[in-house]
Amino acid sequence: MKRLPIMIIGAGLLAAACGTAPAGSLGPAPTSAARPSSSASSPGGGPTSTVQSPGGQRPTTVAPAQGPAREAGLQVWFARQGKLFVTEQAVPATASVGRAALDRLLTGPSAAGYAAGLRSQIPAGTTLLGLRISAGTATVDLSSSFESAASPPAMPLRIAQVVYTLTQFPAVTGLRFEINGRVLTVIGGVPVQSLQTRAMYGGYLPAITVLSPVIGEHVTSPVTVSGTADVFEAVVSVRILDSAGHEIARTFTAASCGTGCRGDYSVAVSYAVPRSEPGTIEVFENSAKTGLPVNVQLIPVTLAP
Repeated sequence: MKRLPIMIIGAGLLAAACGTAPAGSLGPAPTSAARPSSSASSPGGGPTSTVQSPGGQRPTTVAPAQGPAREAGLQVWFARQGKLFVTEQAVPATASVGRAALDRLLTGPSAAGYAAGLRSQIPAGTTLLGLRISAGTATVDLSSSFESAASPPAMPLRIAQVVYTLTQFPAVTGLRFEINGRVLTVIGGVPVQSLQTRAMYGGYLPAITVLSPVIGEHVTSPVTVSGTADVFEAVVSVRILDSAGHEIARTFTAASCGTGCRGDYSVAVSYAVPRSEPGTIEVFENSAKTGLPVNVQLIPVTLAP
């Protein structure tokens, strides 16, 4: 894959990476390599970028500075088919990486992401009023729009989007919510008096997440397909479809854990196309009962020779 180098966020965050992050600091942003998107314009803003293990270990380092551009790659969590879906976006270098990530979340999916079925359960018009970090706890103050009525399954997923987006940072282990500066114990019928953590919303992760490649990415052969999975016997299958929907490559790999636990997977897949064309990366598991693909994740990309 062709990748542009990601830049260091700044001396302040680098110093935080070398020691204990002070109250109010998120520490370093995820290591990333910004990658071009096939969408001409993205409501979510900016090209996408690589981060680590969306369902598991969180990144802890920053990449060395190269060239004039300075960007940070961040995870932003949306929803697809009732489950969480991680995206990757590059933002201008800033010490306020937590605020930058939440701002991108509140903006909504990119054009390419929306076309691929990504949605946000967070109501349009919700704004971030404040963000405080202390002793591993982030207090997120949102506008009243965040409380707008939602169907019963939607509100926990709405909260989970915020929790997963902000807990990508090592300095944040859990969240507390405020609305217009008011401390809440319930949001839309969901109790939030306790610290909100990733573990509380693990049921909203799909069986398979795809970290790389990202929706809309231009890829070259071999393309590395990676993410996390909780699948039968840890076997993750991958195939590549060309613009006509024909299979041009297929392989499988093993996640580091499976059948009741979530593990990381990564596999390089070679393919051949005569010229650049739209294509699809399909990641799935084969049903233990029928042998048919289940828990399918489709990632539209541009396939380059």
